Amino acid sequence: MRRRDVLLSAGLVLGSAACALHHPIDTGAPALRELAARRHLEIGVAVSAGALHDDPLYRQWLGRQFSLVSTENALKFGPLRPAPNRYDFRDADAIVAFAGSHRMRVRGHTLVWKRQLPGWLTDGVFTRDGLLAILREHILHVVGRYRGRVYAWDVVNEALRDSVPAGAAVEGALRPNFWFRGIGPEYIELAFRWAHEADPGALLFYNEARAEALGPRSDALYALVRRLLERGVPLHGVGLQMHLAAQAPPDTASIAANMRRLAALGLEIQVTEMDVALAKAGGAPDEQLAKQAAIYRDVLRTCLSVTRCTAFVMWGMTDRYTWRYPDIPLVLDRSYRPKPAFGALQEALSDSAARAP
Repeated sequence: MRRRDVLLSAGLVLGSAACALHHPIDTGAPALRELAARRHLEIGVAVSAGALHDDPLYRQWLGRQFSLVSTENALKFGPLRPAPNRYDFRDADAIVAFAGSHRMRVRGHTLVWKRQLPGWLTDGVFTRDGLLAILREHILHVVGRYRGRVYAWDVVNEALRDSVPAGAAVEGALRPNFWFRGIGPEYIELAFRWAHEADPGALLFYNEARAEALGPRSDALYALVRRLLERGVPLHGVGLQMHLAAQAPPDTASIAANMRRLAALGLEIQVTEMDVALAKAGGAPDEQLAKQAAIYRDVLRTCLSVTRCTAFVMWGMTDRYTWRYPDIPLVLDRSYRPKPAFGALQEALSDSAARAP
């Protein structure tokens, strides 16, 4: 999905320092990263490069509470490569450096996607061989730059059609995006092979939206990754995005069943982009926040119930910076006050129940 940083008014931004006096980083409880480590889980957020640069309170909360960061927009093709022979690594380098100084892991998002492609690429005229050369050089250069520093990559993102018919063959389920049209369905396999060539030690993920529960989309996802594995493609995990809404709580039993069948293939499972919108949730504000908190808690508990669910990543940390603005889908409010959802994560991580086998 398209990601963009949303900055609020200058008054709110300037007020962030005052917020620290009333809403300290130390909440009086162990940090989420400490609780998650006890459960053998990474917990993280997608990072706004602008907020990381400009907002001291953002940096403090991020470094204190989380063990993993995702690069949000900084490593997408368009922002990263504005001209054929020019890369702009400043935002990505800043995120990776911050992670390194705070003992955090980095998920690189994303190498191949249907959106946020530069005009020189989408408006250009290329042969199939020309596109293959561009994509290969891009993946080798980007992954190679961060070899040993980015521990996992979303290699291919959202390759499935928006609507997948039940029982569709793998090719029929694939979206006819820029890469599919120019190269063919093998662009997926090639991207993983090139990423592995650039960094054999990195974990490589396929990342998908609206495929968390059992159904035609998750069936197509399962068929796709199983075929890649059968072909010996270096695929190590599946990311389930989880952009959810409080008005429609997810079926966590169905999500768990889907996670377990993917795990049975030998894959890691990660929740990669979770947030919970409140629009149309109904009820009083406190009731809406309680619904949101329950979804965060239940999805995290579902992940914890599956041994091979290894990370829980939210698409942002504070409602001050969210692609869903003016909604408030995250676990800290716009003044960095922990919301009920933050407490729900603490509750789920503090549960003494052991992971399921």
